[in-house]
Amino acid sequence: MADAEPLIALCASAQLADGGVGLRFEAVAGGETIGAFVVRYRGQVVAYLNRCAHVAMELDWLPGQFFGRDGEALVCATHGATYDPASGDCIGGACAGRGGLRRLLVFESDGVVYWRPDRGARPRGEEAADR
Repeated sequence: MADAEPLIALCASAQLADGGVGLRFEAVAGGETIGAFVVRYRGQVVAYLNRCAHVAMELDWLPGQFFGRDGEALVCATHGATYDPASGDCIGGACAGRGGLRRLLVFESDGVVYWRPDRGARPRGEEAADR
């Protein structure tokens, strides 16, 4: 395996407003293609697999709509589970205190948001890559 996975540019930093609409993208995890997303929370970009810890459903009620009305929690539109945007921990609903979202490594540089894939979550098209 290579020392570092290649970086993937996701979007311009300005595209993500605090507590606003997120950007959806795809990752391969556990051998299957799974939705993922990146949002901005309190000035920082954070990304997770788009899969509720309660039931394996996507969180967003409309594409990119991950935050509740106040922009302070990520909310599963199907069952109402709520997640701390900073940590991904489930803080309300059926999974409260028992798990959370699978975090992805993202960061900003020169006005661009990047994803650094890891062994557990890779870009689509690398399902069979044996690095």
